Amino acid sequence: MNTQSTYMRWAKTRAQVNYDLALSGILNLPFAELDATISDIDLNGDNSYGYGPLIDALAAHAEVQRDCVVTISGGTSMANHLAMAAALEHGDEVLIEQPTYEPLLALAQYFGAKVKRFARPAEKNYRVDLDDLRSKVSPQTRLIVLTNLHNPSSALVDEDTLRRVGEIAQSVSARVLVDEVYLEALFEAAPRSSASLGPHFIATSSLTKGYGLSGLRCGWILAEPELAQRMRLLHDIFGALAPHPAERLSVLALRKLPKFIARAKTILETNRAVLNDFYDSREDLEVPRSRAGTTSFPRLLKGTVENLYTLLTEKYETAVVPGRFFESPQQFRIGMCAEPELFSEGVRRLGRALDEI
Repeated sequence: MNTQSTYMRWAKTRAQVNYDLALSGILNLPFAELDATISDIDLNGDNSYGYGPLIDALAAHAEVQRDCVVTISGGTSMANHLAMAAALEHGDEVLIEQPTYEPLLALAQYFGAKVKRFARPAEKNYRVDLDDLRSKVSPQTRLIVLTNLHNPSSALVDEDTLRRVGEIAQSVSARVLVDEVYLEALFEAAPRSSASLGPHFIATSSLTKGYGLSGLRCGWILAEPELAQRMRLLHDIFGALAPHPAERLSVLALRKLPKFIARAKTILETNRAVLNDFYDSREDLEVPRSRAGTTSFPRLLKGTVENLYTLLTEKYETAVVPGRFFESPQQFRIGMCAEPELFSEGVRRLGRALDEI
């Protein structure tokens, strides 16, 4: 099997630029901002099936019982891997939103799942098409997969819609996996996790997108206790033990989240205002004004995104994410996560490139 993620390969090998509008997670936090001391770090500790203080901190953060929390040292990507591994058998049917984040598709294919798709149409602001989902689900369906906030558009799936997705899943004894990593970027305004909606829901998330804490690789899964324990035991095959210094630093980070939230809000609010003003000035882009989240997904009305991307990187030292990684070749993803001065200049350069094509 030669399964790979074309998006991740691109993300790791793409040209480095001065004005990076492709970032989907808040600008990395300098280590000094953690205010860590040597006593906060240790190489070893009791973390056989999760470091206790980290489990407690995440349970409080997500407002769930601690036996529902599975800690993961590989961020949301590894959380999704372990969640699918525990929920699926080879040949099971999986329904995945369309468009979606490409690694989710690659992961289901890696596990040998039969992949079917349900619509989140751009013309309906990427709302879940429940009628389409009902028409696609079958007795063979074992998992329904979606992102919330939606990656790439940042559209929110409201709780009522999630409940109805859950009802559709229950009608065929399936589970619902919700990648909630971008929900963290709603901060205090974030709704409760989908894991609170019933035992058939599995939620994954991490500290990687909303807070500038990507380097900690602190991820987690929220699941009903029996399934959560199955995941912990299965993870013995994949990861065994997490790096303990990162676990201890993650506990410290969770205690200091209000400070990091204030920083993230300043970055996002400043950059969102710049981006919305830019959208208002363009007739060659189709996109609703950005209201939440870290990303936006405009449609290019003239020319091609591939030509735009090449021009941006080679002439303007600026990057966006081509929409082909989200099954939308005429769109591109903009992340509002860079340092505001650089973001503003990157948007100005994007305008110049659009004018040129």
